[in-house]
Amino acid sequence: MKFILFCLNNYAFSILEPISVILQEKKHDYIWYVAPKISNDLPFKTENHTTSISKLKAYKSDVIFAPGNEVPYFLRGLKTQIFHGLAGEKKGHFRIRHYFDLYLTQGPYFTETFNHLKTIHKDFDVIETGWPKLDVYGQNKTAHNSYKDQLLKLYKAKKIILYAPTFSPKLTSAPFLLDELKSLATHKEYLILLKFHPLMNEEWVKNYKDLAKNTDNIVFQSENDITKFLLISDLLVSDTSSVIYEFILLDKPVITFNNISGTIKWENSNDYTKLNELVETTIINDSFQKNRAEIIAAYHPYDDGKSALRMVEAVEHYLKDKKVPEKRKISTFRKLKTHYKLAFS
Repeated sequence: MKFILFCLNNYAFSILEPISVILQEKKHDYIWYVAPKISNDLPFKTENHTTSISKLKAYKSDVIFAPGNEVPYFLRGLKTQIFHGLAGEKKGHFRIRHYFDLYLTQGPYFTETFNHLKTIHKDFDVIETGWPKLDVYGQNKTAHNSYKDQLLKLYKAKKIILYAPTFSPKLTSAPFLLDELKSLATHKEYLILLKFHPLMNEEWVKNYKDLAKNTDNIVFQSENDITKFLLISDLLVSDTSSVIYEFILLDKPVITFNNISGTIKWENSNDYTKLNELVETTIINDSFQKNRAEIIAAYHPYDDGKSALRMVEAVEHYLKDKKVPEKRKISTFRKLKTHYKLAFS
């Protein structure tokens, strides 16, 4: 079988990498599509890859794995949505855009909703597999423990706090927490790591980089993959970001500001000035462990590190019973949007 690993943004690399490993093990043929704007960021340059949509058309794939919201309607292949996050409360997470033949869901919370939508639209299928980016949780949670020890020793700190806000202008806490984090950094027992989404407003990124340059125990992280920093951090500070769930799945505490979820089961505040107080309280008394267990069961109950394998097996079995779709019924608006997005990607 022939697979396309479709990357429009660099966050896709860490999501698709576990799938590429399985494809290699199973001797499947695959190619990375990397949007030109992120081509320099591709970590797998020795593997088959392209920035050319024309080459993808000629490739004639059987399956396209896409972590983003869109995939070119005119490419051959089972168009498979594997998602780029776990924040179901975000606008558009459950929106059906009609690009996809198959949705591979992360856990019961997502599966239930997409199965309901399937009864309405009747033009896609749903299979629950887990999310490949989190396979590392089941395979080696302690992979970066020595790195964490080095950081704590270097900065003479006791706890690592990760600040990872969303990029969405309406939801991000970035404009409001700069001074609060500066104040938090006066507590030298904390090492504060800053990890921003690649689409974050450049002015805000610059402000936080300047803060890190001028503050001994604040470090701005530029690596594309946030997973390492999730694994080594003791506490996450965020807002309405999918990274909240990735951290909760490690059974570690979270503090958010103005989160829009309808079912908040972690520490959340509407008052940015309470950051210092909330950090201190949460480190002393982690009172949301039971709630985290409920989220894990609903959002991603898979701890075996085999979600990528389940995804590949899901499409293998699916195409044993069905032919590779040659085309999808899609609106003119969506067609035009696809061409526009590809032109500026």
